[in-house]
Amino acid sequence: MSECKCCCEATDERDLKLQEIIQKYKTTKGALIPVLHEAQELYGYLPMSVQKIIAEGLNIPLTEIYGVVTFYTQFSLKPKGKYKIQVCMGTACYVKGSGTILDKLKEKLGIHVGECTDDGRFSLDACRCIGACGLAPVMMINDDVYGRLTPDEIEGIIEKYREEQ
Repeated sequence: MSECKCCCEATDERDLKLQEIIQKYKTTKGALIPVLHEAQELYGYLPMSVQKIIAEGLNIPLTEIYGVVTFYTQFSLKPKGKYKIQVCMGTACYVKGSGTILDKLKEKLGIHVGECTDDGRFSLDACRCIGACGLAPVMMINDDVYGRLTPDEIEGIIEKYREEQ
């Protein structure tokens, strides 16, 4: 049985980089949040194996790290896609139909909230408020904001990102 060297080497490189990040912050008070941010940038999310390395490196209990990761919404336990889609489910957006927007995205992408497409291109999340209530219903794809959406617009928007390289 042959082993995939490219994946293992990439993981080894990331693990080495994570050790560098930990060392950079090791003596800094309040280092956990910056370390978690940089680790998530490095891996794309914060799997338990990464949390364990951080716990050992910063000498912080794993339960504390897990608590921080699950408390703050900017941290993720699951991989995110290249295009992170967030649908606002706040009151204004919900009343104006964000539920149907979310349903159309789930249908079009073939995933549920909190999941990532098999090709790693899209992930889908619902959020409480984007802060663009006057444009309800609203969704964001990375930093791009789409307002006054209708379900009929979803396919064209998704296709635009599928065509990007």
